[in-house]
Amino acid sequence: MITAIEDVAEPLSAREPGAGVDDHFPLEPSHPCYMLMKLGEEAMAQRQYERAYEMFAAAARADAGSGRFTRKINRAMRAVVPRWHFRMMHDAERSRAYAQAIEQVVGPGQLVLDIGSGAGLLSMLAARAGADQVVACEAVDMVAAGARDVVKANGYSDRITVVSSPSTGLRVGSDLPRKADVLVTEIFDCALLGEFALPALRHARQELLSPEAVVLPRSGTLFAQLVESTDLRSMNHIGEIEGFDFSSFTSLASLEYFSTNLGNYQHRVLTPPVELFRFDFGADIQPEQQIVEVVPQESGKAHAVVMWFELDLAPGITLTNNPETSGLHWKQAVQTFREPRDCRSGEPLVLRATHDMESVLVSLR
Repeated sequence: MITAIEDVAEPLSAREPGAGVDDHFPLEPSHPCYMLMKLGEEAMAQRQYERAYEMFAAAARADAGSGRFTRKINRAMRAVVPRWHFRMMHDAERSRAYAQAIEQVVGPGQLVLDIGSGAGLLSMLAARAGADQVVACEAVDMVAAGARDVVKANGYSDRITVVSSPSTGLRVGSDLPRKADVLVTEIFDCALLGEFALPALRHARQELLSPEAVVLPRSGTLFAQLVESTDLRSMNHIGEIEGFDFSSFTSLASLEYFSTNLGNYQHRVLTPPVELFRFDFGADIQPEQQIVEVVPQESGKAHAVVMWFELDLAPGITLTNNPETSGLHWKQAVQTFREPRDCRSGEPLVLRATHDMESVLVSLR
């Protein structure tokens, strides 16, 4: 039985999606691939998508040439690899900024660690900048297998090693020949913390990096402002529909922020931006609380707080998902308040912001 996704990724990826697809025809229980197919379907039903991919891919190998399992394989793959990966890779502003920053930081003789490498862009930028060796770690096996194909196709297999593992699973002396001189990463969500960037960076500093190692990005700053928007509030609250009271369903609303494009919703800005947190990625970061005063410039009801970041990649090179100026693939972080707060122009309000290194929560005092 196939147990490693890498064992099947290359032959399957070479096949044209949809070519010869006939998986709408049911298999008889006597078919040699029937049990693999059923195991894959059960895994899909249980949302064990990587296992489903393995089972369908194994069935495809055993049923070579039929194309019978192409759609099932693709369904499992889509569940593991969301489409935002492609949008992110097409983000020219992001790619250009990282390329310029890596050119500043990376040079000959260095060992570079790329955390959350995805398809391998930052690793190849580091190799192109002159790094002697790059270790790229990617937790999703099929993405790591795809990155190996990309690295090979671009002629960097001799200097880039792709490891199928989260960074916390790496070990110096086996996965890394020595502690790394440079760390590059882009494991940030719309409010910086939601992809476990801080725990990964802390572990890397403690276990995987030399004492003088350079971390890229250098730092990140999180900003916030209050907005009035019944549209945004409706994304996380509910009341009456067709004469029925659904307000109790709001107990299932998100307490913390969610990702959305602020520009897609009717809203009115009530306060100027304020800084919530500044993170030095080369230093030890602990859970934190900030009390910040904001002065509304407009009167209205504060339905939500909108957050965005600015990344300092290297001297003179920054990236931001500010809703007013950003064209990046990152959206904004929106947290709605359980109850709207009346704001009066010129009358200060106090925000209490906390983070536990994994997410940010804002309340109005």
